[in-house]
Amino acid sequence: MTELTYMFAFVAILAGAVASIAVWAPRRLWIKVCALGATLLFIPTAYASMLQLLSMPKPATYEWWHGQAGEATVLGSSMQENEGIYLWLQLPEVPEPRAYVLPWNRELAEQLQTAQREAEENRSGVQMRLPFEPSLDDREQKFYALPQPALPPKDSNDPPAEVYEGGPKQDV
Repeated sequence: MTELTYMFAFVAILAGAVASIAVWAPRRLWIKVCALGATLLFIPTAYASMLQLLSMPKPATYEWWHGQAGEATVLGSSMQENEGIYLWLQLPEVPEPRAYVLPWNRELAEQLQTAQREAEENRSGVQMRLPFEPSLDDREQKFYALPQPALPPKDSNDPPAEVYEGGPKQDV
C-alpha cells in the first residue's frame, strides 16, 4: 500500500506545480480559476483511479519493477479462452502476492494445467520460469510442478518415546 501513497504524493505534487504555474502566469482571472478548479478535480480522480487499479491484474508485459525475476510461485490461476491467463504469483523477496494476466496462449494454458495436475499428485506447488520475459524458446516449459517434498529424516540414534509392550496394562 505504500507504493500507492508515494505514487499519489508524486501526482499531487505535479498537479500542484502545474496549478502554481497556471495561477502565476499572466492570464485572465477566469483562466486561472479554471486551471485551479481542474487541478482540484484532478487530484481525487487520480486517487480514485489508482485505487481502482489495485484490484485489477497487471499485464505481465507491464511489470518493470520486478521484471528480472527468474522464478515465481503460482498460488492460483484462472483461464479465459481467447482472453487471458490470470495468475496469482508470489515473487521472491516480495512479501505480498500479486495478480498478473498473460495473453492467451493455448500451449501455455496446457502447460499450466499439466503442472497443476502433477503438483496435486505430488502434493507440492507450481513454479513459473521467467514470469515476465516473453520466451521464444518452446523447448523449455514455463510452468512446472515442484518435486514431491522429502520426508523428514529418521534419526536412528534416538530411542522411541513410548514402547508398545502388547495388550492392556494390568495391575497385579
